[in-house]
Amino acid sequence: MENQFILLSTPADGVGVIQLNRPTVLNALNLQTMTEIVAALEQYDADPTIRCIVIHGNEKAFAAGADIKEMSGADTVEMMKRDQFAKWEKIRTTKKPIIAAVSGFALGGGCELTMLCDMIVASETAKFGQPEINIGVMPGAGGTQRLTRAVGKALAMEIALTGRMITAKEAYDSGLVNRVVPVSIYFEEALALAKEVASKAPLAVMLVKESILKAFSTTLEAGLEFERKNFYMLFSTQDQKEGMEAFVDKRKPNWKGQ
Repeated sequence: MENQFILLSTPADGVGVIQLNRPTVLNALNLQTMTEIVAALEQYDADPTIRCIVIHGNEKAFAAGADIKEMSGADTVEMMKRDQFAKWEKIRTTKKPIIAAVSGFALGGGCELTMLCDMIVASETAKFGQPEINIGVMPGAGGTQRLTRAVGKALAMEIALTGRMITAKEAYDSGLVNRVVPVSIYFEEALALAKEVASKAPLAVMLVKESILKAFSTTLEAGLEFERKNFYMLFSTQDQKEGMEAFVDKRKPNWKGQ
């Protein structure tokens, strides 16, 4: 089925790109857009030629939030039946690393989508926030949980309780984003990071992501055990043999993803 609200491309070896494409509404995340994003991620996850994924919007907005018109007339029962956040869980379980390239507004659901990604490259104009409090609700796709884990209790409380947007510099200083670059190169910078990740051993990359995410949902002891098992598991792969042999031979490894 042809996508209505996203564009897909593969501008570099090993990198799949998803561009949000609802510019007239600042890339507001309606149900159809989320369905298309999830389907694209599943497509890229199943494609052995894709090793890293980039999600971006445009210079004006990554995504300015959820589509309020879809929710304004709903009641509790309807929202529960709609279960719109089930799609967000599928994004979380994507095995390959996802990089958000953010310029302009990343608010509400847009901010929550960036936090579902594994790394964030922001332009100097990027603004992050959870303004749901201003319309009588609260974050519902991880904004109170992932934001707190990223920036700490005090700043998360301020952002979610006042609706204040934070700048790209504040986001960087608080640990929310990886780097801040000029708006003219923000996508190219994210693409370069994705290409670097895509150049590494694919199975090791996926297990690194899995292990780091595990740190947020378990104890240190259990996390260390999980990490150790993933480490041992990689010694049954062809890429481990190739990587170590290439190191000894002083040559570039040829990864097979096997």
